[in-house]
This record gives sequence, structure tokens and C-alpha cells, in this order.
Amino acid sequence: MNQKYKGILCIIASAFCFALMNVFVRLAGDVPSMQKSFFRNLVAFFFALAIMRKDHVGFSGDRKNLLYLVGRSAFGTIGILGNFYAVDHLVLADASMLNKMSPFFAILFSCLILKERVTVKQAIAVTGAFLGSLLIIKPTGFDISRLPALVGIAGGLCAGIAYTFVRLLGTRGEKGPFIVCFFSGFSVAVLFPVLLFSYTPMTWQQLCCLLLAGLAATGGQFGITAAYCYAPAREISVFDYSQIVFSAVLGFFLFGQMPDAFSWLGYGVICGMGVWMFLYQKKQAAA
Repeated sequence: MNQKYKGILCIIASAFCFALMNVFVRLAGDVPSMQKSFFRNLVAFFFALAIMRKDHVGFSGDRKNLLYLVGRSAFGTIGILGNFYAVDHLVLADASMLNKMSPFFAILFSCLILKERVTVKQAIAVTGAFLGSLLIIKPTGFDISRLPALVGIAGGLCAGIAYTFVRLLGTRGEKGPFIVCFFSGFSVAVLFPVLLFSYTPMTWQQLCCLLLAGLAATGGQFGITAAYCYAPAREISVFDYSQIVFSAVLGFFLFGQMPDAFSWLGYGVICGMGVWMFLYQKKQAAA
């Protein structure tokens, strides 16, 4: 299979896993953002470590990659905290919009850091998908002067930078399981002292939900790490918007949420942009 198509499949699978993660985080109830982030990364760390041992995957040995690994982990951790903080303090639609800014930042920093070119058609497709997501989430009362909004934007920015480092590490020979394990371990180590002094007791149902959220996030992390290792952000980031469609389906069956006409229009726009991008890339490959 073409590397580009592998990247598309991986990012769609990742979107589904992250939609599941949001469901379990919602079911976990009123638990501090730091605590949710810790359990999310703790599960991912042990899962990634097990896969590394099974597949005999480790560090490539290139010391220059250590700086990029730390950069990916630091910006990724800030991105998660920013996203969870926004979810806890903003209207969910506003927080979702801020989270969906990360693919744009990934493309921007791919141009700045990796010197990857973006065509006009690719820019139109990504912009169209973003506009389609606005039809679905319909953000209201968004005030950029509020601290949670600024933190949410910073989270999306940091996530975009982190994905750029993932792409860079993939081109420099680092394997997905090691990148995920390093990032998860880094996040757990950073968050543990905070959790140690501000732990909030949980019921076993809340603990199970957070562990399942961590498992789903692990699948999403492996998927998106593999995706950006297979292909540049400008070619596959548009497919990350399939998470909105998955979230709508899960929301209907689990929470009885029925999308309105604007949401359905947004689904059509997103799917249309995704199909157009796929056909465009296929034509470019044939040429």
C-alpha cells in the first residue's frame, strides 16, 4: 500500500480512538484535568512499552533525535493540558474548536520547520474542512480575552508543533512505539508530582472510565504517530476531521444527541473535502 494511503487510514483510525477517549472522559465526571491527563498517559506508557519489547523496538541511537523527542513530549504535554483545561472551563463547542486548530498549526510548522510545500488545493481542502467543523460545533460566546480561551489556543498550537516533531522523528528513523513511549513517560513524570499533592479521590467507575480513556487515547496516539510518520501533514491532516463524524455517531447512540441540520451540512462538507483531497492526491501520484 502507498505510504500516503497508510497515513490516511492511520489518521482516521486515530480519530475514532480519540472520539472514544472523549466519551470516556465525559463519563468520568468531575475529575481535575491534571488527574485525567496523568491516567491518560500512564496507560499509554505501559502499552507502548509492551509493544516496544514485543517488537524489539528501541531508540535509534541518533543523539540529535533526543532534542526532537523532548520537544515533541514537552509540547505534546502542554497541548493535552491546554485541551483538558479548555474542556473543563469553556463551553464544549468552543474547546472543540480550539482543539481542531492543531492540524492548521501542524501544516504551518511543517512549512517552517520541515520546509514542506503546501499547494493551493491542499490549503483550500483543509480550510473547507475547518469551516465544515464550525457548522457542527457552532461555537457561541467565544471571548478571546478569557484565560481559558488563550490556554486552549496555546494547547492547539503546542499540539500542532508536537505533530510536526513526530513527522520529523519519523523521517529520522524513530519508530512510532518508541515515540509514544517516550512522550507518555515524559508526561507521567512531569504530572506525577502535581498529582501527588493534589489527588482527588475517585469511585471505581470513574477510575475505569479514565483507564478506558487512556486505552482509547493510546490507540489514537499510535494511529496519529504512525500517520505523520507515513505522510506529511499537508496531505493527511484533513482526514483528522472525521473525528467529528465519529463523535456525532457515538453521541447519538450513547447520549441520545441528535445533530441538527447545520451539523449534517458540516458532515457533508468535511467528507466532501476529504474525498476531494484523496482524489487529488491519487491524481498527483499517477502523474
